[in-house]
Amino acid sequence: MQSECKPPAQTTPSDEAVRIVEAMIFASTDPVSARAILGLLEGQGLIPDTVDDIGAYVRAVLTALVSRYEGRGVVPVEVAGGWQFRTAADLAPRLTRVMPKPRRLQRATMETLAIIAYHQPCTRAEIEEIRGVSVNQNILDTLIEESLIAPRGRKEVPGRPVLWGTTPDFLRHFGLKSLNDLPRREELMGDMPTSPRRPAENTADLLAPHPAPIEEAEGVIVEEEASPAGSAGGLADD
Repeated sequence: MQSECKPPAQTTPSDEAVRIVEAMIFASTDPVSARAILGLLEGQGLIPDTVDDIGAYVRAVLTALVSRYEGRGVVPVEVAGGWQFRTAADLAPRLTRVMPKPRRLQRATMETLAIIAYHQPCTRAEIEEIRGVSVNQNILDTLIEESLIAPRGRKEVPGRPVLWGTTPDFLRHFGLKSLNDLPRREELMGDMPTSPRRPAENTADLLAPHPAPIEEAEGVIVEEEASPAGSAGGLADD
C-alpha cells in the first residue's frame, strides 16, 4: 500500500516576520527572549499554519536576522537568555578612544563579584573565607547599586545569613547566555562594562535556540586599591 506523502512544513520565515522581530529587539532596552518573540509572531499572525515546530520557526527567524547583519557595525547576539543588538566584536576595540570611559571598579570589588559568580549562592562569611580578608560593606553596596548581585534568600544555619547571587544584568554586561558560559576567572577580573543601574527582566529562553557568537565584554577598567579592604561594616548577615 502506498503511503501518503505529507508536504514538508514551511519553516522559511517571511521577510515581514524577520523585520518585525528586528524592530522588537532594536526597541527593547533588555534582551528579548525567544518566548517573547514567539508571542509577537503569533499575535501578528506571522506563523504559517503549515508550521509544525514553532520553536524551529522562531530559530529560523533569528538565524535569518543574524545573517542580515553579517559584516555590519552592530549585530544581534544571544545574551542573558534573550537577544540584543551589540557592537560588532571586531569594532569594539576601535571605539574605546571615542566612547566615554566606564566607571572604575576597585579590584576588591571585582574579586568579590568573581567569588559570588563562581560560588553562588554564598554568604558574606563564605566570601571572606575564600578571599582571606573581610568584605567591606561598601563593596557589596557597590555591586548592589550596579545591579550585579542580589539577595538569594537566607542560608538555613544559625543566624540565617543572606545568600548572594548574580543578576540577569550580570549576564548581560559580560555577554553571557547563562552562568554555564562563565569565562575563566582571570577574564572575568579583566572586563567589567558600565552598568545601566536598572535590573533586566528575567527572560529565560524556553525555546533553547542554537548558540550564537558571544560578544566579548568591553571597556572595563579595574584599578588597584590604595589599601586593602577594611573590616566588614554596615549591614550584617543576621
